[in-house]
Amino acid sequence: MADNQIPSEETSRHQSASGAQSLPTPAIDLTPKAVEMVKKTRAKEGLGESYALRVSVTGGGCSGFQYSLGFDSEQQEGDTVVAFDGIRVMIDEVSLPYVAGTTLDYVEGLHGAGFKFNNPRAARTCGCGSSFSV
Repeated sequence: MADNQIPSEETSRHQSASGAQSLPTPAIDLTPKAVEMVKKTRAKEGLGESYALRVSVTGGGCSGFQYSLGFDSEQQEGDTVVAFDGIRVMIDEVSLPYVAGTTLDYVEGLHGAGFKFNNPRAARTCGCGSSFSV
């Protein structure tokens, strides 16, 4: 684990019918800045601690797939849940293979600020930073 990451606790693990998937543990990492900004955003939206950050992947975007972030209070069957310093992160079983091993960061720069996905499984990303291909 890099020095700028918060230790996580994986609270649920997806298993396929043939057994456990060989995916990195934890399924996703959040940097301290990302955790801080998720907490701030959740509070700004008036949501309580029962709301988790849902990370998912959908078809589309410049490179074929795009990331989606949102808050969700309901854990779905098959979700993998990882906890970071009071933030639960839920990943659905379809998205998990695409984001496994990803580090979610929050970056600030001259052109704005936002969440950045550092995904080792992405073969190609686009300039927007929100889409990728595998």
